[in-house]
Amino acid sequence: MSTTERELRQTLAEIEDPLLGEDIVSLGLVNDVSVDGDTATISLAFNAPYAPAEMELGNRIRDAVSEAGFEPDLRAQIGEEHGIDVDVLPRVRNVIAVASGKGGVGKTTVAANLAAGLEARGAMVGILDADIHGPNVPRLLPVEGEPGVTPNEEIVPPRSDGVRVMSMGFMLENEDDPAILRGPMVNKFMMKFLEGVEWGRLDYLIVDLPPGTGDATLNLLQSMPVTGAVIVTTPQDMALDDTRKGLRMFQKHDTPVLGIVENMSSFVCPSCGDEHDVFGREGADTIVDNYDVSLLRRIPVHPDFGADGSDGVVVKDDESPVREAMTDLVEETADRIAAVNHRIVSENVEVPDDEEEEVDESIPTETED
Repeated sequence: MSTTERELRQTLAEIEDPLLGEDIVSLGLVNDVSVDGDTATISLAFNAPYAPAEMELGNRIRDAVSEAGFEPDLRAQIGEEHGIDVDVLPRVRNVIAVASGKGGVGKTTVAANLAAGLEARGAMVGILDADIHGPNVPRLLPVEGEPGVTPNEEIVPPRSDGVRVMSMGFMLENEDDPAILRGPMVNKFMMKFLEGVEWGRLDYLIVDLPPGTGDATLNLLQSMPVTGAVIVTTPQDMALDDTRKGLRMFQKHDTPVLGIVENMSSFVCPSCGDEHDVFGREGADTIVDNYDVSLLRRIPVHPDFGADGSDGVVVKDDESPVREAMTDLVEETADRIAAVNHRIVSENVEVPDDEEEEVDESIPTETED
């Protein structure tokens, strides 16, 4: 490493990761620094594209390199040497499980809005509707065609405004037909969805799990590395009891819980704008306090949104009063994914750079939504 490259690395060591509170060099987030003429190429162990925190860090790094008199060229390179498992889904950067302890709490609504919101930020996103017996994702994210099949008999998911969608609903002749399946058949379909779908290259795969702690959820946790889980609940005691069970299941499988979403937290009167605690007040706070997890967002009930989200995604609807809360949830979830990845990288910081399995991509610049 030349003197100039060493000085640039020392400059980068003054930049703090806002997620973990340590400098990006000591955390191992700087893979390599190279200078060629007036251009400084910085390789970073970033793995959460379009997460606000990583985009902010990218802008600060660009500013630091520019102040040092160079044209910045930022690249993302990450692989197994950073502790990231790339074997199961080698072209999928992050798997986000969206779960709930019981049905009817808005889990699918949250999953669909996460997928649409991340795609709206610029990410490449897929959503797997793993709720075999109640596949509702296509209702929220209507697709633009039917699934295709590759020469290798892999399923090609259709798209919903850019989001790649795979659902059990595509396998039923009529949308009202029940999926009458015993455990072994559920496992068979889940493994087909996990191993037999050609997702292409994805920044995020959102998996909408069925409620509870049954076969589909266990198959996911045992078959692929889940970057983190978002757990959806409502304020009622019964829903909270089941949420605790789901949370403990993820903890037992060493899956990071990104946080809790309290849906239907209040009712916003469309006439006067007052909020009413129809289903209780701040029920998720007890889970947050007792299990040391974060409350990602409280999502209110509103007639434009619907208690079950049947009116579709709201993150792209500028007129929806719930859009801001859902947009904040999307950004917070992306930052939580970034934090999980940064922590994994920091735990593997001493591995030599030259053993990298490279996934090279430009770091996006921050733009206004």
